[in-house]
Formats: sequence, C-alpha cells, structure tokens
Amino acid sequence: MKINIQNLVRKNILNLKPYSSARDEFEGGNGIFLDANENPFGELNRYPDPHQKKIKEKLSIINRISTENIFLGNGSDEVIDLAFRIFCEPGIDKVLTFSPTYGMYEVSANINNIELINLDLNADFQIDLKTLKPYLNDENLKIIFICSPNNPTGNSIKNIEYILENFRGIVFIDEAYIDFSPEESYRNQIKKYPNLIVSQTFSKAWGMACVRVGIAYASEEIINFYNKVKPPYNISQLNQNAVLEVLNDENIKIVSENIKLILKEKKLLIQNLKQLKLVQKIYPTDANFILIEVENADEIYQKLVEENVIVRNRNNVIKNCLRITVGSPEENLKLIKTLKSIS
Repeated sequence: MKINIQNLVRKNILNLKPYSSARDEFEGGNGIFLDANENPFGELNRYPDPHQKKIKEKLSIINRISTENIFLGNGSDEVIDLAFRIFCEPGIDKVLTFSPTYGMYEVSANINNIELINLDLNADFQIDLKTLKPYLNDENLKIIFICSPNNPTGNSIKNIEYILENFRGIVFIDEAYIDFSPEESYRNQIKKYPNLIVSQTFSKAWGMACVRVGIAYASEEIINFYNKVKPPYNISQLNQNAVLEVLNDENIKIVSENIKLILKEKKLLIQNLKQLKLVQKIYPTDANFILIEVENADEIYQKLVEENVIVRNRNNVIKNCLRITVGSPEENLKLIKTLKSIS
C-alpha cells in the first residue's frame, strides 16, 4: 500500500522553519566558542549535542539501523507527544488506542486537543479486528497507538501486520518492554512500512529510568519531521553521557545478564503466586511485570503498603488487578512472604 507521509503531516509543520542553534551551524569539537552566549567558566557550561550523534551511532551499530532512522527524545513521552504535534490537527484529527493500555496516549491527546477513540481489547487483551475495521478508512484518523508488550496487561499484541497493511495513517508501536519479550521488534520493519514508528526506551531493560531517554525508529522522512519540531537541546549532555556509558561493550553484557535474571525471577515469582489462595488469576506476560487478579485489590494493596511493599493498584483500570514489577531476588521474596502473611 503506497502512503504519502507528507499528506499526513500538518500543513503548518510542513511549512515550519526549524530553529537553528549555534551547534547546528558549527559542528566542530574544538575551538574558542563565542557563538552561543554560554558562560566561559565551569564544567557544565556548554550546550549538549542537539542531535545526540554518538548515541545514534552506537544504536546504529547494535541494531543495524541507519542513524537517519533514529530519533532520541526526552523520554518516550516526548516521542509520543511529538507524533501528535507532527500529524494531528487540533480539534480536527483523531487518534485511536486500545484499552487498557499506557495512559500517556490519552493524556497527550487531551493536551493537544485531539479526539481519542478508545477501543476495548477483548477478553484475552487482544485487538478485536471486527470492531477496529470500520475506523481504518476514517480520513481524520491519523495515528493508531499500539503498546506491545502491553502495559498494564503484559501480553504481546497480535494482528499488528493487518493494521500495517490496511491503515493509511501512522502506526505507532510502543515497545518499551520488548527486551523482555520473545517476540521480534518491529523496528526491523520500518523500511517495509513507511508509516511505521517504533518507540523504545532506556528506562526499562537498560535500567536508566531517571535518565529519561526514549527512542523512535522510523523512515528517514518521519525522523526528519521529528528533528524539525523537537526543542533544540532536548537531551542534556549529562544524560547523553550516561547513555553512552551503558552502551559500552562491558555494560551491554551486564544489561543482558540482568535481563536474564529478571526473566528467571519472573518465572519463580509466577510459580510462587500460583500457590497463594488470594491470587485468582495470573495473566500471561512478555514484560518485566505480572498482572494478577485478587479477591480485593484495594485491601491487599493497602496491606502491602503497610509492609513497605509497593505494587501498582490497577483496580480502576482492570477490576481487582494488581501489577507487580519483577524485582531483585530479595525483593521478590519479601513480596511473597508478605502476601502469604495477609492471605
């Protein structure tokens, strides 16, 4: 299916002249810098690389994807928000999500004054294509957001290929938890689907939530629009340096071992949860967390809090469900012991 990306972009964005920073006009590394009105004194006095070139070069090598197909944002939330700004005309266009899912899609839609179509996932937390199909030809539907593995349910989403083949707008796949999943990333499909954006993050598997660096993989054309609308210095040099540190060979090995440990602990945690009477259901998960149904989520959540064990109460999203992040072996043991004591 042939798709013209420019037909999806807001007219004011097409005509936008992006801000040109001092570091855009001079890219050299050495010299007497008198061009950006910086303070000449101090260790943190210089502006960061506005295009995060070193990180993109590292990711390019690791994932075998061109740097022209990579965008880095101030967390995945910026990657999500900029998609609204690029493709959605406020008060006119629409986006679509599947519930329950990550809450920032709805928040960003509200901030940008974009109508949100929220379709319920079926009983297996999968997309109901019969319900979705009538919306695919809506000319004002610009983006479909798909979180896979999904948050808070943990399962990988099926039928994504059908949407990619039959929707002429932007398909945004949020893969924040893909490193814990046996499924392949859709980032390898960006050449096949010019309307595809794949979002990932350093917050989860890489253990760098406080650094706030998200990633978008997409066609060069889409990435160019991201670079056009982003703030000039959207990621601090301190955060860039932290990411570069974790991307060295030694730390990549450590991250890989940590992922293996988390997956091993997840299996043990599920086995232990199955032995508890208060746990009525454990949902399948491809993420680093487990969604469980209990007898009274509010009561059990509060009892856990009293013992300084903090899980996420999702009762307001999925009735009587708690979302449990897989912790260290010691943390997981403390959780199980506490649940046993209150069951």
